[in-house]
Amino acid sequence: METAGKEGIKVIKLSIVVPCYNEQEALPQTTQSLLTVVHRLVKAQLISADSKIYYVDDGSADETWSYIEQISKTQVEIEGIKLSRNMGHQNALLAGLFSATGDIVVSIDADLQDDVDAIDKMIDAYNKGADIVYGVRDDRTTDSYFKKSTAEMYYKVLARLGVKIVYNHADYRLMSRRAINALKQFSEVNLFIRGLIPLLGYQSAIVYYARGVRVAGESKYPLKKMLSFYKEFTALTREE
Repeated sequence: METAGKEGIKVIKLSIVVPCYNEQEALPQTTQSLLTVVHRLVKAQLISADSKIYYVDDGSADETWSYIEQISKTQVEIEGIKLSRNMGHQNALLAGLFSATGDIVVSIDADLQDDVDAIDKMIDAYNKGADIVYGVRDDRTTDSYFKKSTAEMYYKVLARLGVKIVYNHADYRLMSRRAINALKQFSEVNLFIRGLIPLLGYQSAIVYYARGVRVAGESKYPLKKMLSFYKEFTALTREE
């Protein structure tokens, strides 16, 4: 529930959803960074003290869930959601989005390559009327040449296939409660969330940030997986 804060600013309940797959090495630093943001925003009376961080364990094979269980016992801001098996990033993300109870929900990956300080700007855009705020990378100097070139190819192919998508946006975004409720109305089993969100039709805004390096652990999109994406996209292009 929204309440009035200082100078008439709305104090809202924030939920941060973090899909996790084999992230035991990254999560301690991720937790520290996200808690710092939450505590700062609470102190500034921009979010309520009952705001939460939801870690969604996507069937990890390492000690990810064990860490989530332990940290949720000592940090009241953190809650854990465990999927019965590895369902994939998008399904883990949906499980978090639909379980979170906040007035606004921010989704972010566990590797901290997305700048957590951009959450402040997202909340500001929400307070100015946006129901969806996209985090967009305007600086990818930390990416390898292969990563940058395949990402560029990815967006070009999707555009050619007629998919409406925000360029250089992954799954770092803010959504209002009514935008989340609208997303729940889609009955498709295999959702491509990045392509679906722009179709909801709500007022949106963009927050730019510089992409960082992974804090720990290994990328969940190694060369082999990126090459498989390339093959799938080029095959679809030829069919068109």
